[in-house]
This record gives sequence, C-alpha cells and structure tokens, in this order.
Amino acid sequence: MTDGLDPIILNFIYAAMGGFMTLSFMWLGCKLFNRIVCFDISEQLSQGNIAVGIMLMGIFIGIGVGLGLVIGLGLN
Repeated sequence: MTDGLDPIILNFIYAAMGGFMTLSFMWLGCKLFNRIVCFDISEQLSQGNIAVGIMLMGIFIGIGVGLGLVIGLGLN
C-alpha cells in the first residue's frame, strides 16, 4: 500500500499522526492523573504551586519520550 507514496510524504504523515497521538495521550494522561490525585491540578497551577508544575512537566516529558521512541522506531 505504501509503495506508491513518496517517502517524504509518508514521513510527514507519520509525523502528523505522531504529533496528534502525543497531544491526545498527554491530554488523557493529565485528565486521568487529575482524577487520581486529591487536588485540582489547574487550581494549584494558578496558585503558583511549582511542585505541581514540575510533576506535570514530568508526565508530559515521559509520555512524549515514550511515544516519540515508538513512532521514531516505527519509521525504519
């Protein structure tokens, strides 16, 4: 199926799909984690709680690295 597509176009499609998947999983991870903890993440961030910001940054970096490796290794 992909033999007829130019590899550059195929890589752009993979990158777009990967970006969409990464953003959706980050959103889902944040929503699920917000239900697990006993505080509201957005409220704590608006109050300037740096610990919550660092925790959220760790979640986003972890999900991004994990999906980036899966998508990147799938391009071979």
